[in-house]
Amino acid sequence: MLGAGGVLGAAWMTGALARLQERLPVAVAEADLIVGTSAGSVLAAALRCGASLAEITAWQRGNATGKLSESAVLAAQEGPLPPLPYPRPGSLPLAYAALILQVPPWVGASGWLPHGRARHTALRSLASALEERCQRPEGPAASWADGRTWIAAMDYDTGRRVLFGQPGAPSAPLADAVVASCSIPGWYAPAVIGGRRYVDGGVRSATSLGVLRGAPVDEVWVLAPMASTEPDHPLRPDLRLERRLRQLVTRALIRQARLLRAEGKHVTILTPGASDLAVMGVNLMDGSRRQAVLEQSLRTSAGALAGIGLEAEVA
Repeated sequence: MLGAGGVLGAAWMTGALARLQERLPVAVAEADLIVGTSAGSVLAAALRCGASLAEITAWQRGNATGKLSESAVLAAQEGPLPPLPYPRPGSLPLAYAALILQVPPWVGASGWLPHGRARHTALRSLASALEERCQRPEGPAASWADGRTWIAAMDYDTGRRVLFGQPGAPSAPLADAVVASCSIPGWYAPAVIGGRRYVDGGVRSATSLGVLRGAPVDEVWVLAPMASTEPDHPLRPDLRLERRLRQLVTRALIRQARLLRAEGKHVTILTPGASDLAVMGVNLMDGSRRQAVLEQSLRTSAGALAGIGLEAEVA
């Protein structure tokens, strides 16, 4: 499970994946199922389409080559804040659905956010390059949507979660699915697929861990950049508010993990520690911190994994 977390969450997960790979007996990319939400969808796409962890790390450092280098240049041009949104609610149907208790309040609240204007130019370039690689004869699969990669997004008018790539889900090109999963309401314009509008899957859940209930998997690894099982206590008011939000995400994550464990699944959760959070800051979309977060994760994730071991779980 590769969770939501913006630009810096992806950088942290890249470091964590590199250290996790050193301890696993099989390649991460060969997992029976990879579920990516928002930032996690980008890494899921990269892994399934044959990008090595070394290549993904190089991209995070701005050292990508070939077509991936084009997206790295575009990503470097994106600022830490969005353009001013359009002065209208993003989804009145979704806001109304919350009023009549058809969706959770926080999901309905995303409908009241203004209609975002930012476009995923760099992300689409990256995902398109990955999809092209995936479809080559020598690539890992004739199609990315083989049922082993699920990309979580949310229908912006109904609040329904959609897992692109899951059997029975709407069909979509990989680039469209990833862009949809990463389209933060109020920041980015919703992605349109098959005439429906989709936004960031993290609105429903920061990890989408609950979708594994009843799934035929035994061993589950969760990388959750927006949670923290090692809370700190910063003094700055904005950071204190950010930590409160992290507590809510962490509690929901642990509840979902316990339900899976009740089914006999072995669930291990890895989250940023206090030193990671200090480097991340409060804005997870601040690309200027990307490399610092990556390098910090490479250092701290090794120790975190050694602490929990391959047989241990976060309670």
